[in-house]
Amino acid sequence: MANRLSQIATRTGDDGSTGLGDGSRVPKSHLRIAAMGDVDELNSSLGVLLAEPLPADVRELLVVIQHELFNLGGELSIPGYELLKADAVLRLDEALAHYNAALPRLKEFILPAGTRSAALAHVSRTIARRAERALVLLAAQVQVNAAPRQYLNRLSDLMFVLARVLNRANLDGLGGDDVYWHSERLARDADAP
Repeated sequence: MANRLSQIATRTGDDGSTGLGDGSRVPKSHLRIAAMGDVDELNSSLGVLLAEPLPADVRELLVVIQHELFNLGGELSIPGYELLKADAVLRLDEALAHYNAALPRLKEFILPAGTRSAALAHVSRTIARRAERALVLLAAQVQVNAAPRQYLNRLSDLMFVLARVLNRANLDGLGGDDVYWHSERLARDADAP
């Protein structure tokens, strides 16, 4: 990767451009910069989630994910470079299978709510989806490795599952279950003879 930052305020971006890890400069409105920003925001949202009381295994997993997201951001900052490997996607698949196995099957839609930690996991889920959309948009114009797109897709699914896990963890005394959507149509159908 490029040199580490030794000075934060360089003023080189005052013209609306920013430097990539390979030394090239692009407009700050470039799709690559948008994708990098969404990945950075996702990582930051996980940092907020990590400030909450969490089960130790979930905390450990989220820390690993933060490092992998940093790798993903680094990969995006250097066109043609690969930092996020396929084993990172496999790790998310395994975590999904592990945490989902202990959850009751969903019969209704749930709201992004419940405990504070579950709600924050849902926020991270939605940011992961946005980052995925930004990456797909970038990949329509330039070569992007498959693992980053797969990773963000799996991560949003995992954050949904972890939100359900965190609602049940009841670490703040407020949890216990998912918050179900009360659909008027579903209520009418249930009352129908």
